[in-house]
Amino acid sequence: MSPAETSQQAVIDFLGDPATHGGAPVKRIDTHAATVFLAGSRALKIKRAVRFPFLDYSTLAKRKAACMAELEVNHPYAPAIYRRAVAITRADDGTLAIGGKGEPVEWAVEMRRFDETQTLDHLAESRRIDDVLADALGRAVARAHAAAPIAKAADFTHALSEIIAQNDVELRAAPELFPPRTVSALTDATRGAFERVRALLAARERAGRVARGHGDLHLGNIVLLDGVPVLFDAIEFDPKIATGDVLYDLAFLLMDLIERKLTQAANIVLNRYLNETRRAEDLDALAALPLFLSLRAAIRAKVAAARRALGAAGAEQSARDYFALAGKLLAPQPPILVAVGGLSGTGKSLLARALAAEILPEPGAVVLRSDVERKVLFAAAEADRLPETAYARDVTTQVYAALIDKARRVTGAGHSAIVDTVFADAGERAAIVKAGDGVAFHGLFLTADLATRLSRVGGRKDDASDADAAVARRQEQYDLGAMQWTLVDASGSPEQTLRRAKAALGLA
Repeated sequence: MSPAETSQQAVIDFLGDPATHGGAPVKRIDTHAATVFLAGSRALKIKRAVRFPFLDYSTLAKRKAACMAELEVNHPYAPAIYRRAVAITRADDGTLAIGGKGEPVEWAVEMRRFDETQTLDHLAESRRIDDVLADALGRAVARAHAAAPIAKAADFTHALSEIIAQNDVELRAAPELFPPRTVSALTDATRGAFERVRALLAARERAGRVARGHGDLHLGNIVLLDGVPVLFDAIEFDPKIATGDVLYDLAFLLMDLIERKLTQAANIVLNRYLNETRRAEDLDALAALPLFLSLRAAIRAKVAAARRALGAAGAEQSARDYFALAGKLLAPQPPILVAVGGLSGTGKSLLARALAAEILPEPGAVVLRSDVERKVLFAAAEADRLPETAYARDVTTQVYAALIDKARRVTGAGHSAIVDTVFADAGERAAIVKAGDGVAFHGLFLTADLATRLSRVGGRKDDASDADAAVARRQEQYDLGAMQWTLVDASGSPEQTLRRAKAALGLA
């Protein structure tokens, strides 16, 4: 413990004493940069008197500024959690008080206490991040980014180059965890990946895609409050660290889910985020996702190494795991383009969502669905029902053209895509085959009898599809023409259809 940290001991003892909190039991949580005291319905968080290359809390003035900044930065994300910055004061007789009239000797952020078992890292450990929660996560991040202030002249590309250099230095500082030759290989690969997307990232900054975001969006910094995911503990100590491309911010969450092998949840988060933002240029930016994911993993590796130095249980293995992941994510598998066709009620969308997480690169394929694209075209919510005119032939032509354009963007960025629509016309099927421009293509056409399809379309709720029984019956008259795609029997359970589709794709 440094001399500065030792000087905090009286405050730590005071805040850890149940008498300070009216006799309520106190739970203390230590991180590499803060100590949190949980008592009753309140949480008090003080900054530890530490200095790292990426933060400096070594003086009282700096810790006060950090507490004020934490409140300012986090209140917009979690107004129900963050209350005030408060001084820990010492009276003339030497007694300490929270918000007293004496001299401030420490500063704390006062927060509403929440159930710490409801942070998403705890939920992930018990495998309780289901599809519904993952979807809500994607929406929550998209909302946060929509409100995030755009950073003008942030020079994000320069900041990234500094992060790469800083990671290299700090990873080398722990050779017992991170072999120097492996660090060199990771740094070289990272710099190469960065140079390949430097121009793209600079263009995104000019287009307003660089913002003052959360900056530390891992699972431990998201909590369920009343069943809703709430972001908290955003970076306050350095605005430069929290400022970046919005996909770089999102990548922290995606990477953390991937590291915990929650790839389906990660895939759902990514797809929901893209559907909410509705920016085609974000599909082009997927070219930078491997770099972003790898950098986030490397950052978690060095933070875990810092926690290990403080004696944190499990930190050593965590550091090694994140470091290994950083290398793996930087060498993604080649993308593929999958088209899932079939008449209404065959289960195309259900299959596409289930397949997406199974297809590399991580975190799985981007799902492009005609029902959603049509709603985007009419600026409608996904579950809004469109009029018959929205299904005119010229509109459908526009929808298919948009799907093809987006599929090209996704695969051109080195990511896999699944296109989900009826594909009843041979010309439409031929067009999507060409969309991958050299990327491996797989066409699946689902089949099921009319009774099964009628039952399924009749049971839909809050879905993007407007197809009803009349549409399903009308489609029975379609002339599908010569079918060169793989026919997949979809008359059974979704699990059976998934197994058949995976076998057809060589994923079984």
